[in-house]
Amino acid sequence: MERQSEGLEELVGRASRRGGELVRAWYADLTQAAEDGRGAAYVFVMGSLNELLLTFDLPVVFPEVNSLQTAVRRVAHEYLERAEDYGYSPDICGYVKADVAVQLDRGKHPMGRIPKPSIAVLTNACNTYIKWAEIWERLHHIPVVTVDVPGTREGVTKGRADAGFADDLRYVTAQLHELIATCEALTGKRFDVDRLRQTLNYADRMGRAYRRALELNRRTPAPFNALTDGTVYLGVANALRGTEAGAVYFEELVEELEHKTTYGIGALGQESYRLAFVGVPCYPIFRRFTEMFSEQGGAYVGSSYLWFASGGLNRDFEHDVSRPIESLAEGLLLGVRDAMDSMFHHDRLLESMIDLYQLDGIVYHPIKSCRTVSTGLADGRRALSERRDVPSLFVESDMMDRRVVSEAQMKNRVDAFFEGLAARRKRRGAPVVEEVAR
Repeated sequence: MERQSEGLEELVGRASRRGGELVRAWYADLTQAAEDGRGAAYVFVMGSLNELLLTFDLPVVFPEVNSLQTAVRRVAHEYLERAEDYGYSPDICGYVKADVAVQLDRGKHPMGRIPKPSIAVLTNACNTYIKWAEIWERLHHIPVVTVDVPGTREGVTKGRADAGFADDLRYVTAQLHELIATCEALTGKRFDVDRLRQTLNYADRMGRAYRRALELNRRTPAPFNALTDGTVYLGVANALRGTEAGAVYFEELVEELEHKTTYGIGALGQESYRLAFVGVPCYPIFRRFTEMFSEQGGAYVGSSYLWFASGGLNRDFEHDVSRPIESLAEGLLLGVRDAMDSMFHHDRLLESMIDLYQLDGIVYHPIKSCRTVSTGLADGRRALSERRDVPSLFVESDMMDRRVVSEAQMKNRVDAFFEGLAARRKRRGAPVVEEVAR
């Protein structure tokens, strides 16, 4: 038993430590690319096509990840003000403005230096993506490839059973062939289909482990915090998608989570209430925001962020490497559709989580910076409350701009939410857990 405990101590927290190391190493590689004058492919989390771009040895930059890093490191206001002084409105997406400041300051970033783009590759998963890429086109005079992914017609992705799926798949596949031709012309490299098969294999290994991690969080107590730990996982999932290091990371993550569930070790010392989070986290006060819930035993066991920002890893899909380009197109079609449905029809997906994750409450977090994620949250909340009796909290702030984040007001709302959860539990005759000691 002593030997098992020693092994367990080494496992617990390994994924968080290793995730930080991998992300820092990724930024170090980007910094080196910038210093070498190499151009990068700028992509987004919803449909990055990392697996394809890696076959051309293009450094891949995720501007969304860069921007949130400025907020987590408490310097986002400097970047927002720089972009606003340049002429961008306070109402524009905070991610966009932070990236504009990075471009204006020659790649300066708290994690190093970001290389300039030589190509932008995006999908239509978010309307902001298209206008954002136009900024890079104007600043750097680069080619922009937009892969138009048809959305679902019925609100929730049914996979191959979606109406017109075969036609949509041919449409997306043809666009990937055009992207390959553009990358060949840009890099002077011929497309290597065998290398694509390899990156798809790594992505599938990552996806299997990612889905297992989500599944393990249905256990009580939940082994990871879907908000804090989940953000680390998403960083690795996007930055290292299609790489062996990324696949190994998630396989080792599952090993850690399996051990934690075996020994009953949860993300919180005392899990009193199981919560789901809807929206994008409050990065300007990320740690304090999470503590408002964890101090009262609120464990985030699920998050819509882990759906729409995972690049489709949450879907039970694996590539057919005998037809790699068409299979990549199929994964892109299914993943982007699922991401859009996760944002626009979150009530239907949350309803399926209530019983699977034994939810006690749902926290909705609309933000000023992102209308795509926030629009419709109130309507979705009302629709879900009419079908299921689960308490919810609607608390507004921002993912980037600390000027519109009121910690005191937020804390009052959160405290009232937990008072309601405790009163509800008392009415039902269940034991009420006292607030966790700070």
